[in-house]
Amino acid sequence: MTTNKLPRWIWYAGDFEIRQGLLQNFSREERGYDWPAYWYIDDCHKNVKFKREYDLQVPTTFVVHATGIGFVEVNEVKYPFGQEVTCQPGFNKIRVNVGNPNGLPAIYIEGEIIKSDEGWYCSNFVEEAPVGWSNLYMKKEQDPNKVYYETETCLPISKVSVAGGTLLDYGRAIFGSLAIPKLLTEEPITICYGESESEARDSQMCYYKQENVRKETNIRKRAFRYLFIPNVAPEAIEIYALHEYLPLNNQAIFVSDDSVMNRIWDISVETFTLCSGLFFIDGIKRDRWIWSGDAYQSYFINQYLFFDEDINKRTIMALRGQNEVKQHMNTIVDYSILWIIGIENHYMMSGDILFLEQVYSKMVTMMDYLEKQTNELGFIYGREKDWIFIDWSEMDKEGTLAAEQVLLLKAYKAMTVCGSILNQNIDHYLSRYEQLKANLMSYFWDEEKGAFIDSYVSGKRNVTRHANIFAVLFDFVDEEKKQQILKNVLLNENVTQITTPYFKFFEQDALCKLGQTGQVHEIILDYWGGMVEQEAVTFWEEYVPGESGEAIYEMYGDPFGKSLCHAWGASPIYLLGRYFAGIQPIRPGYETFLVDPKLDSFNQLSCTFPIKGGCVKIEKTDTHLVICTDREGGILRMNGKEQPLFANQAISVEIAAKV
Repeated sequence: MTTNKLPRWIWYAGDFEIRQGLLQNFSREERGYDWPAYWYIDDCHKNVKFKREYDLQVPTTFVVHATGIGFVEVNEVKYPFGQEVTCQPGFNKIRVNVGNPNGLPAIYIEGEIIKSDEGWYCSNFVEEAPVGWSNLYMKKEQDPNKVYYETETCLPISKVSVAGGTLLDYGRAIFGSLAIPKLLTEEPITICYGESESEARDSQMCYYKQENVRKETNIRKRAFRYLFIPNVAPEAIEIYALHEYLPLNNQAIFVSDDSVMNRIWDISVETFTLCSGLFFIDGIKRDRWIWSGDAYQSYFINQYLFFDEDINKRTIMALRGQNEVKQHMNTIVDYSILWIIGIENHYMMSGDILFLEQVYSKMVTMMDYLEKQTNELGFIYGREKDWIFIDWSEMDKEGTLAAEQVLLLKAYKAMTVCGSILNQNIDHYLSRYEQLKANLMSYFWDEEKGAFIDSYVSGKRNVTRHANIFAVLFDFVDEEKKQQILKNVLLNENVTQITTPYFKFFEQDALCKLGQTGQVHEIILDYWGGMVEQEAVTFWEEYVPGESGEAIYEMYGDPFGKSLCHAWGASPIYLLGRYFAGIQPIRPGYETFLVDPKLDSFNQLSCTFPIKGGCVKIEKTDTHLVICTDREGGILRMNGKEQPLFANQAISVEIAAKV
């Protein structure tokens, strides 16, 4: 028996993500104190057992390395870790027990035949499943309790004397630590950090400040663009920024004849790259937490930039924790629902049935938890300490909320799709779906207003955009109602506007789906372009057109509370790939995929977007559109007509010149 599979560190499936997710959610720092996340957080299992049987034709040896204490057992004979073990020909039953009270228990097995590959199983002494592993941990010298970042040394683009001190501008957002090669003062210094110059210069209210710093002081990882060192002259100090990152392969290219749109693309890529590492986090300065709503949008953006399946899976598993549900994700009901919906999208992107099998039981227990807080009509409601969020917007939240019901309806749909793929019984989810859909239309659809209202309990018949947007995105209304929503809500200036990039993502998604790509093009130029005019180097958590001065940095009642590098600000990547280039999977894993370009807003354009196992390239000139893909399964749709796309066979379409 031989195997060519490479050894790697292995662990109980999901435990690595849960452990590192815990550490990520404990990384927030604010004005001199640490702020662990304020929701229930699981940890990895502390003792596990690995097992495998081999039927050997020849003698073979192996060595087990472990992060923790324990032993190796071969045919009921025990051996210590690190010792070479010999197995004789014939049947061999191998067990490895590992305990680690302070971290992740994992093993790495060296051997020609017996090695730690994905063929092993692991038990937490209650349940057994195939082991977990990661491409990030394929070497014996690595410790899966540590994250191995790469480092880029960045020098300031300017260093000037300001207010009796030194202001350094690195010209970009940095997420890392500092090195001080030169410090010509014997007195300890103070370093004030800022995403903006205003924040760095405010030594009282800046989020990060380190005092009593000397040349050899160890400086922790922080996010910043600017540094201000009070009472130190520029010639007396040099500070290098050590930007840390996990390499991600940017597979997308976008260049057009519109310089503002090009700048929006570049800033979106920079923003999303900074917020993508081991997991998708919300932003690099303030929270650094794994929020399910932020992650949900990141899965879509990732699909059109990195197409990195592993970061999706790591984030999904870290958010969910162990199988028992004790609290909604991030305490937010809609974030628990979005977690379920996101798995269906990941499967459509990846076609990864093994991951779906791994996570499905956790989908079921999450749905059980959600259903326990539904009423006799099937409507979900918030319990004590639950947060019904949806968006930072004024909504009528008396009684049950329409937007929440639409999300729950989509979750039932996701359960039927994923369950049917795995040959599970989905009858329960089908019946709950039908009940909820009927009651959603009966209680929340207002014929006179031609839209969904927030709440039927209050009698106010208040209309906001959120439920209506979700209903369009998830195809829960027919074409007539979609057009009513477009007219009465999305194009109605009297309905409260969306101000957060978070819900701008959903709104522009819905507008594009309703054929409004021309308008969305203008919104991107106006909204994201407004941040470009404010000299943003990354996109913000919130942007309110018309705000200026110090007000642009304020949020949550904090003068510098707004994150200036927030993952959901990168949504133009998704919009340009999904709707303007028009690329989407029709069957899981892009077995069949559609290219339906809507590029009338551009005179000239050259773009490349990733798909599973390949890419799609589109070139547009004034008179021609050229589409090419390097894999089979594509369908080109132009002017309502479809034709197949074959691998490496470009199709050129003559188009009318833009007037």
